Amino acid sequence: MTTPKFILALREKIGHDLLWLTGITGVVLDDAEHILLVRRADTGRWSLPAGILEPGEQPAPALLREIQEETAVEAEIIRLVSIDTLPPGAYPNGDQIQFLDLCFSCRPLRGEARVNDDESLEVTWFALDDLPPLQDRELTYIANARTSDPLPRYTGRPA
Repeated sequence: MTTPKFILALREKIGHDLLWLTGITGVVLDDAEHILLVRRADTGRWSLPAGILEPGEQPAPALLREIQEETAVEAEIIRLVSIDTLPPGAYPNGDQIQFLDLCFSCRPLRGEARVNDDESLEVTWFALDDLPPLQDRELTYIANARTSDPLPRYTGRPA
């Protein structure tokens, strides 16, 4: 995964210290309730399309950009699904990070799903009853995106 230039510039100043970033994640479901997933080049695991919000970007348009860049699918935002603070983590080089993740439910508009950049090894649609292994938080995002409740989930708000 390519590290954004603004993060490289910050790392020159703060070294490996904890860096607070805003992540954006999309649950892209078609009318047949197939979900768009990418197999990440950095870890080899399947994942929801996601990215890092860059300075000055608005979350929804940034996510739509990420989805198109990673999968060649143009989508639209349906609603904000959840707001979560993820646990701190570290990369193999020692860089410490923590994400505030904004997850959105999306609908595809056009485009054939395919690998569209160097961040993904595969891109495809999966039936919800035939998903590859995903992280627990991603399964929660999918479940939350499929609810009829229009309000986003966040810690402290009951499901």
